[in-house]
Amino acid sequence: MKVALIHDWLVVNGGAEKVLEQILIQYPNADIFTLVDFLPEKERGWLNNAKVTTSFIQKLPFAKNKYRNYFPLFPIAIEQFDLSDYDLVISSSYSVAKGVITGPDQVHISYCHSPARYAWDLQAQYLKESAIERGLKSIIARYFLHKFRIWDVRTSNGVDEFIANSGFIKKRIYKCYRREALLVYPPVDVERFQVCKEKDDYYLAASRLVPYKRIDLIVEAFTHMPDKKLKVIGDGPDMSKIKNLAKNAPNIEILGYQSNEAMVTHMQKAKAFVFAAEEDFGIVPVEAQACGTPVIAYGKGGCLETVRNGVTGMHFQEQTSASIQAAVNRFETLSDNLSVEDIRANAERFSNTTFRKNIHSVVTRNSQLLTDHVEPFDSTTVSTSLLDKVQS
Repeated sequence: MKVALIHDWLVVNGGAEKVLEQILIQYPNADIFTLVDFLPEKERGWLNNAKVTTSFIQKLPFAKNKYRNYFPLFPIAIEQFDLSDYDLVISSSYSVAKGVITGPDQVHISYCHSPARYAWDLQAQYLKESAIERGLKSIIARYFLHKFRIWDVRTSNGVDEFIANSGFIKKRIYKCYRREALLVYPPVDVERFQVCKEKDDYYLAASRLVPYKRIDLIVEAFTHMPDKKLKVIGDGPDMSKIKNLAKNAPNIEILGYQSNEAMVTHMQKAKAFVFAAEEDFGIVPVEAQACGTPVIAYGKGGCLETVRNGVTGMHFQEQTSASIQAAVNRFETLSDNLSVEDIRANAERFSNTTFRKNIHSVVTRNSQLLTDHVEPFDSTTVSTSLLDKVQS
């Protein structure tokens, strides 16, 4: 089979790119199609010299830093790729990648990280965070998001099989497209993490410091628990806010950006990893568990599936400081009952190898569509049958 991999854009090497990397390992001769490709040279090794085709947006003014501003052009841009030479099309989609045009003799499998959040159930949050809740800009944004939703639903019909990256996203796919999806969890490189049984007396929070990660709630919670130590790793727009919250709390250490090696070491030694975001899946909590470190997580979204309450960590039910405090206190009474081996075993469910096997299984099942013989359509028989029913 000739295989085409469709990806929204190649700009950073994040979680979606880890998915693309593993699919490319499974299908090393595949070609890649993407809206724009500005991935730095030092981060391109995993592409393994695959052929990358970009859309016309790549050459538009200021596209390297402002490609998101061309959002109204994304649908038409993704539809311009000529995929007629390919038997199998696999899209890795969280925006428009699943909207490519394929024919009846091709199979299109879409690994859906999520229907575009900013256009669907998180539209209000997106407009608020972008400070365009009111005014002319808001009207324009709402208009284009409305048009995008119509296009998004229409193009979902061109997908032969949807794959969701979590049960949470499976529900969102059905809500948006009325399509059932298979569940294949995204790959986590659990092999690069080693279990550490000897834990230090501190809790760890780590992520990019942006509003929806809710690091502010974690820090606020620990300001009310001066007997418990917290370390925070990460940088981003909320850094000044986080530092301000922690300035009078000697039990809280803001470490800022740390290397991958330092991050792993802190994860291995932490008493528990605290995670307050509502994520579609959430890779970092799985990485913490790969170190044998339990996770205290917000009990919504992907963490309901990756963190086993009372076995590999604890869930808290509200995104509030008080709820986090209660969860930490409950954790301390039950932590001796948690097994490092069970925590690691849970993380191994999401390994790279497991992911590739599952993707291959889905492709194998759907590849039958490429070879199945279709009987000719007998319109006379159908018409006669319908006429008999009407007469009766």
